[in-house]
Amino acid sequence: MTIFQTIAYDLSRRISDGEFPIGGSLPSEHQLAIHYERARGTVRHALNLLASRGMLVARQGSGWFIQSTLQQHGFTQLRSFAQWALTKGMKPSGRVVSSATMTASPAQARAFRLDTLQSVLRVVRIRGLDGREIMCERTVYAPWLVDMIASLPGDEVSVVQALEERFGIVTAHADHSIDAVAASSEDARLLGVRRSSPLLRVRRHSFAKDGRPMESGDDRYLPGSVAFEVASSLASSTLSRTIS
Repeated sequence: MTIFQTIAYDLSRRISDGEFPIGGSLPSEHQLAIHYERARGTVRHALNLLASRGMLVARQGSGWFIQSTLQQHGFTQLRSFAQWALTKGMKPSGRVVSSATMTASPAQARAFRLDTLQSVLRVVRIRGLDGREIMCERTVYAPWLVDMIASLPGDEVSVVQALEERFGIVTAHADHSIDAVAASSEDARLLGVRRSSPLLRVRRHSFAKDGRPMESGDDRYLPGSVAFEVASSLASSTLSRTIS
């Protein structure tokens, strides 16, 4: 990370930990520059970065105020956690915990429009943001993608980007459903929480440009790491994700 990104990360952590409450103000830019032993312009760059993520708001003549402990993410980018993080100046990470081919279940066969019970690939990954692991991602890939996904390294940051750049496979759209679940024993082990702890779950079904089903996913986020916002009007509705 750059210097200003490091400062932004530390400030976001302090905000999330409650050191600076929502609605309250941060120390002045001058005080922060002294604290971090950096130029005031570098500190301002970090503050602007957090403002772009929805955490801070600047009030003329009054300084910087905490608007949220979360960081905003547009719904159109939900299909790629990693690509969104990179556009916001954050560092995404991923590591494969397990990967196995198996015969598609009846539900998976319906989801992937299979005539017979073919083999699918199930991959479990842990996703991180700026060095903090926040999500367990369980993905089942359609048979036509199995060899491509299996060829990717276990620490591939963006599977969506890798499919597009290496194989010309573009994710055209995805359907999402959101709810809360209790952490399973596996969730507890992988995310370091107690069993039955509340987690935010996002289930998705992704499709290629030609309409073929690509994957079915089940993503489980740590409490306080992700929130979703909906903005609606007579013309349209927009769902956004926020990440702290």
